[in-house]
Order: sequence, then C-alpha cells, then structure tokens
Amino acid sequence: MKKDVELTILMPCLNEEETVGICIKKAFKFLNTHNIKGEVLIVDNNSTDNSSKIAKELGARVILEKNKGYGNALRRGLKEAYGKYVIFGDCDDSYDFLNLEPFLDKLREGYSLVNGNRFKGGVSKGAMSLSHKVGVRFLSYLGRLAYKVPLYDFHCGLRGVIKDDLPELESPGMEFATEIIYKFALTNKKICEIPTTLKKDGRKGGSHLRTVRDGFRHLFYIKNTWIKK
Repeated sequence: MKKDVELTILMPCLNEEETVGICIKKAFKFLNTHNIKGEVLIVDNNSTDNSSKIAKELGARVILEKNKGYGNALRRGLKEAYGKYVIFGDCDDSYDFLNLEPFLDKLREGYSLVNGNRFKGGVSKGAMSLSHKVGVRFLSYLGRLAYKVPLYDFHCGLRGVIKDDLPELESPGMEFATEIIYKFALTNKKICEIPTTLKKDGRKGGSHLRTVRDGFRHLFYIKNTWIKK
C-alpha cells in the first residue's frame, strides 16, 4: 500500500470532533473524484474528545502524537505519511479540502513547497481578525526580506510538499510555519504560492491561535534565522 500512495492529505488534530469528520469526508471526496491513490492521515495531538474515534470510523489513518504543539503534530505526520506528496491543512473546516488540485498540480510539476495564499484566494467575513491580518502581512513581509522567497502569506495553514525534499524540521509550535519556509529557502528548491480560500473556523470553541504570543514566536524565529546574502 505504501508504494501505491501518491498523495497524503494530512491534518493535525486537537479536540476537533465538530469539524474533523467534515474535513475527512471532503478529503476522501477529492481523492475519489480525481482518481488519486491517496490516504487521509490524522495526527491526534492528545485530544480529549471523540476526534480520533470519528476519524477512524470514516476511514482515516490515525496516529497519536503525545507531545503537544502544531509543529510536533505536523513533523510526526510528515514523517509517517505514505504519500510521495503531502498536502497538510487544519481540520477546523476553514480550508477547502475539495479544491486541492492546484496544489497537487504544482507538486507534480516539481515544486518542493506549495504555499497557500489566503489574501489572494479570499478571506470570508469573520474568518480572520484585523490584528491577525495585519500581523500576518507584516511577518510575511519580514520573511520575504529575510529568506528571499516570493511568498506573501507565511502563516497559511494549507500547504503541499514533496516528501523526499523535506528538510530537517525542529520547531514544536506555531513557528513551524515559518521554519519550513526558511529551511526550504536554504535548499534553493522550487517554491510557489497558490491562492486559497479561508472561511470561518467551524468549531464552537474557536481557533487554537494566540495572535500575540504566536506572532512573537514567528518574529523571533525570523530574527534569529535571517539569511544574509
């Protein structure tokens, strides 16, 4: 089975029983509609609800990552993925898992990192706070200067990678989103950006993001890894 998998659709998960099933169904529908040999992989980051149970019942492969953190969950998932290509996104129903073809097309063309851009694709009302919009644009500007990459949404939660091209990744938390761009920039592999939509988080409890805290984590990471060319 492992050798036959072209695409892994990977989702980190922490107490998302309200939305994980919706995302898994969409991901499988995408695979079936486009006749893609793929899998849906859920990395449960120590959920205390029924997220894992729901995922297993719907046919997703589920693995447990006990070490809390966005980066920890994604690093585990990327390591365990069977697919030649991996597209990963949050399972809060804010990203469109039915429309992954533009990401897969670019991966098939040989782009090692395909990054989503929510500002080009469209942000639904209430999906992103003003402070988040300003912060992401500012940090993305700094990131472009620091890493010399043509990306305008450093914190988009929907991305695709060629698994064999993945660099060594270490970040445990939200700064993972910046680290993966930095590490790919060091390799000089092909990077591009795809417009993607963002809609309001479908969970009643709201986002796991902490805008100020997470923003400073990204800022310090950029400061400490500025590429001097």
